[in-house]
Amino acid sequence: MMSPSRSFALFACLVAATVVGCGPRRVSSPVADAAAAVTIREGLASTTAVAVGGGEAAATGTGWAGLKGRFVFAGDPGQPKALAVDKDTEVCGKSSKLFDRSLRVDASGKGLADVVVFVRKSSRVKNPVPDTPQVFDQKNCEFLTPVFAARVGQPIDVRNSDPVGHNTNIDGTSFNQLIPAGQGTTYKPDTEMGAPKTATCNIHPWMKSYVIFRKDGYVAVSATDGSFEISDLPAGEPLEFQVWHSRATGSGGGVVLERPDLKWNPKGRFVITLQADETKDLGTLEVPAGSIGT
Repeated sequence: MMSPSRSFALFACLVAATVVGCGPRRVSSPVADAAAAVTIREGLASTTAVAVGGGEAAATGTGWAGLKGRFVFAGDPGQPKALAVDKDTEVCGKSSKLFDRSLRVDASGKGLADVVVFVRKSSRVKNPVPDTPQVFDQKNCEFLTPVFAARVGQPIDVRNSDPVGHNTNIDGTSFNQLIPAGQGTTYKPDTEMGAPKTATCNIHPWMKSYVIFRKDGYVAVSATDGSFEISDLPAGEPLEFQVWHSRATGSGGGVVLERPDLKWNPKGRFVITLQADETKDLGTLEVPAGSIGT
């Protein structure tokens, strides 16, 4: 016969089992909240992590905008250095001597050419990758485009307009091909570059150019007068731009300017938020002589 105390304990256990169970207690699993899940998904869809100063998430804007400006060199570029041409001299430099073109400054207006400006990271892109090939040609044993920019996936018509063969070697890519005299080949870059890379010719070692491939196409190279423009940029959100030149003395080739209004940093970067339908003009961007090696 069960004692009164054991009978009471068994009764208490049966009562408790109807409420919380009789045995080891377990941590209950959270119950899914469908409404909360929808709210979270909508919030994630309306924001994006944009790589700016502190790396914080920034709201995705709407609309599109443009950015333009003009680089001028505040110094004496000196005389360009003649290149040592010692092969295929009947073709290479036949019309005139070949010179180092790494620092091209317009004599009349001091415009600085071949400055690369690009968005480091974009949240959205307006235009699809174009199908029309861009031409990257070589003539008289020099690349006709000192700094060449294209979009990842865009066809590039790599040409050789000389009567002698060239080997076009683009650093950081798998493209390293012999281009026979008067011929060409098509190349589609498949990898984005974080900074311009060299294009060289192994047959004629003085030949040198720079190329940059970007997925979003938000990249510009300053013209002979120093001007540049990038259109169809995402508006309403912070964009971090990189400014590069092959002879810049800043970190990684960054062009360093005194522009506190843009919070221009020692790596040649600045952040700006553009308004929808505007084309922001940065005006004259004066590049100090100390920022470009001469």
